[in-house]
Amino acid sequence: MSAPSARRPYAPMREAYVIDAVRTPVGKRGGALAGVHPADLGASALRGLLDRNSVDPVAVDDVIVGCVDNIGPQAGNIGRSAWLAAGYPEEVPGVTVDRQCGSSQQAINFGAQAIMSGTAEVIVAGGVQNMSAIPISAAMLAGREYGFDSPFVGAHGWDHRYGTAEVSQFRAAQLIAEKWDIGRAEMERWALRSHERARAAIKAGRFDKEIVPVGDFWIDQGPRETSLEKMATLPALAEGSPLTAAVASQISDGASATLLASEWAVREYGLRPRARIHHVSARGADPIMMLTAPIPATRWALAKTGLTIDDFDVIEINEAFASVVLAWFKEIGADPERVNVNGGAIALGHPLGATGAKLFATLLNELERVNGRYGLLTICEGGGTANVTIIERL
Repeated sequence: MSAPSARRPYAPMREAYVIDAVRTPVGKRGGALAGVHPADLGASALRGLLDRNSVDPVAVDDVIVGCVDNIGPQAGNIGRSAWLAAGYPEEVPGVTVDRQCGSSQQAINFGAQAIMSGTAEVIVAGGVQNMSAIPISAAMLAGREYGFDSPFVGAHGWDHRYGTAEVSQFRAAQLIAEKWDIGRAEMERWALRSHERARAAIKAGRFDKEIVPVGDFWIDQGPRETSLEKMATLPALAEGSPLTAAVASQISDGASATLLASEWAVREYGLRPRARIHHVSARGADPIMMLTAPIPATRWALAKTGLTIDDFDVIEINEAFASVVLAWFKEIGADPERVNVNGGAIALGHPLGATGAKLFATLLNELERVNGRYGLLTICEGGGTANVTIIERL
């Protein structure tokens, strides 16, 4: 492989361009990707990305990969090991980011900031998660062997501020439903819409441009033929709760990858930008109700950019639970016909660390399909934070 040019400019606050964004198909728990080592799963997305673009892998300044529950095969800096498992140059570094469900969105944002600051020219950002191999919250429970029942309880500052109550996304989703008066029927209607939109998108081939196959596997496994009548028969996740499995995101396996470049790199390597990063930010909210942060994060981004929610042609908000999206609608007032138009995590799955860059790929392709200008991505995250990424199609 040839070495990249040594003449790299330093120009603060430059543009960060989106060259490409891909993802693997999403496998359901115990499904097509369950037996794939996370490093190989991540490598599939990385190879799929670089095989489609003319940049030499040795020109990449950093590989930033999101992953949650970094234990076992996902430990040891999975961002680095996935790059090496793909067969790419050892001199290119890699790092793993954990901002919970928004990890790979944060990877994209960090990569964009590196390019905007002038400290990088080419960034590969993405995510990987094999939830079949490493169950959700495995890292949260791993400390029990060492005498820690949870990451929070026992920290004097935390206990003083938040007490010793349960900290979980399930509890948060229920608290949100209660606060915004969102009933089971309303959540089930949104869940049904998610499945219907996802199945229609697959049938129409809307994901074909963003999916890179893993072996012979190339179609998302999550979307189901369901109905409101079927959903109504499911038991609640807890006594008296309006939540059921039907209104929650699916446990899934998958990987994603995005190629970002500076204007200099675009010229140097003959790349074709598809969009520019218009804005990146993150905000926080109550860590017990933790999944509400997309509300203040969206408001913050709109205030910073001067845009209104009606300026966006396409919006992706992760469907961790239906109550999260519905509460966001009530506060932000977005047009539902522009939000998650190809379905969301309730139907397509939520491979935690990979979801951010996965949704980014969908956002980019849908923005092109509808000939739109601005797209917005936001994801609720454990700990009560949320990212916003805004892109402008070129």
